[in-house]
Amino acid sequence: MEQQVEHSHLPIRGLSLHVAQAGKGELGTVVFLHGFPEIWYSWRHQMLAVAAAGYRAVAPDWRGYGLSDQPPEPEAASYDDLVEDLLAILDALSVPKAFLVAKDFGARPAYEFALRHPSRTCGVMCLGIPFLNGGSSSTSLPEGFYILRWREPGRAEADFGQYDVKRVVRTIYVLFSRSEIPIAKEDQEIMDLADLSTPLPEWFTEDDLAVYASLYEKSGFRYPMEMPYRSLHKRKPIEDPKFQVPVFVVMGEKDYVFKFPGVESVLKDGIMEKFAPDLKITYIPEGSHFVQEQFPDKVNDLLVSFLKDHPVSA
Repeated sequence: MEQQVEHSHLPIRGLSLHVAQAGKGELGTVVFLHGFPEIWYSWRHQMLAVAAAGYRAVAPDWRGYGLSDQPPEPEAASYDDLVEDLLAILDALSVPKAFLVAKDFGARPAYEFALRHPSRTCGVMCLGIPFLNGGSSSTSLPEGFYILRWREPGRAEADFGQYDVKRVVRTIYVLFSRSEIPIAKEDQEIMDLADLSTPLPEWFTEDDLAVYASLYEKSGFRYPMEMPYRSLHKRKPIEDPKFQVPVFVVMGEKDYVFKFPGVESVLKDGIMEKFAPDLKITYIPEGSHFVQEQFPDKVNDLLVSFLKDHPVSA
């Protein structure tokens, strides 16, 4: 993989953003957008698959993540910045239009970009996150719900600060790969929900963990707590959203996000079809929150088929 993936930094809106790339792109460009606790490396399997299929794979580290610069004011984080960064990345790479493949919080800017810039978008494929205009309500979830905990300024920093970065990433990966929503008791913090005796998922190696840890060693967790967790309330519903491009949602049935209020009904009650006329939804029965790492071949097949079904016009 190291020989096939090229790394560079692009000057984007006052920051230097790291971008990993693979493939020549005869058939088009695919931009991969990571979530938390992820990074460009989360897409390693998919990047090589689309490159082999004739596409150019582009996987940035979001601002404040991995090898990209930290924004000067982390607390000013907004989803608008991510959408604007994405547009600037396409411009910097001279890409007229691209497929967007996203997961976790990366899905939000992917959907918003497609709605705002349909002429620059070939299609959108999101893993684990349907289009929730206005978001999912957490009011029915207990105080120990991990997003509510991490929204509190300083709380996650104090919790994470007791451990080294590798241990923090390890614990979050273990928790997020389960089918239950991570919820702490009153006398617990989120990091208390797993310890070193809890094995890593079988599809996630110690070498993988070392890569993630090295990248979060550089970035730390300050901005990742702001984006997404402390920026969720800043999201504004889009008035009368209507996707003009194909939308493909791949949902692991063991993804804990499936249990978030409203998510299952959006997928199964036809709600998302009102926003996306050209919509396809596929379920992977044993798929977790990290389905692209857990079942890379399945996800690669679905992804390449989606690309081939929507050839890019010259």
